[in-house]
Amino acid sequence: MDQLSGSRTNPRTLASPSWFQTQPDSGARYRLFCFPYAGGGSGIFRGWIRLLQPKIEVIPALLPGRESRLREPAFTSIDAIVETLSREIVPFLDRPFAFFGHSMGAMISFNLARRLRAERSIEAEHLFLSGRRAPQLPERDPVIHDLPEPEFIAEVERLDGTPKEVLENRELMEILLPMLRADFAVCASFNYVPAPPLKTSITVLGGIRDESATREKIEGWCAETIGSCSVSMLDGDHFFINQQRDEILRIINRTLS
Repeated sequence: MDQLSGSRTNPRTLASPSWFQTQPDSGARYRLFCFPYAGGGSGIFRGWIRLLQPKIEVIPALLPGRESRLREPAFTSIDAIVETLSREIVPFLDRPFAFFGHSMGAMISFNLARRLRAERSIEAEHLFLSGRRAPQLPERDPVIHDLPEPEFIAEVERLDGTPKEVLENRELMEILLPMLRADFAVCASFNYVPAPPLKTSITVLGGIRDESATREKIEGWCAETIGSCSVSMLDGDHFFINQQRDEILRIINRTLS
């Protein structure tokens, strides 16, 4: 695998501190960049840091419009996110790296991996693509980001990824709605473009009760690489990433060991 060459300057002094939350450099062998689902943030991955092997440095991506970047406008296009990330991530690519992405995060991971290959001839060691049907399958999800507020909130509730107490908190929802709309606009903006398969190995994860990403729908990810590819179905619905965290971490540890 090609890697960036040149200076060993500490990446924390070069990259924007707002995009990636990093640990003190422990000499880890791998960097695992983690990208959230729509409406999610870096907090999804905070517990991973202490549960993965020390040689795996977990780096959650902190996207605009949430958490400490709440006042920044959220991106509404996957191309815009990936274009920016492809610049911000470069100083961190001085050692082998992998991506983990769930749902929207899987689309970001895949497009970012493609862009880094095309622009810099760099490929990730591994992609963990979770809770998202294969990219070449036609879009079946309804477009909801531009619905009137009551209908939009009802659709978000139906997806069952936002706690009921949050949905019923009017003040909190006024803060979160722009980010949620933007994230669903990102999902709707994805447009698959055929390209030569990656060399990167891929692990595909699905939830047994996730109708949006059944085994038949996620197996097509394996056509996107000439490297190894495995598919694992875990108990849970679309948000099995939260329900099956320990099993997901075992898979990551085993894969990157």
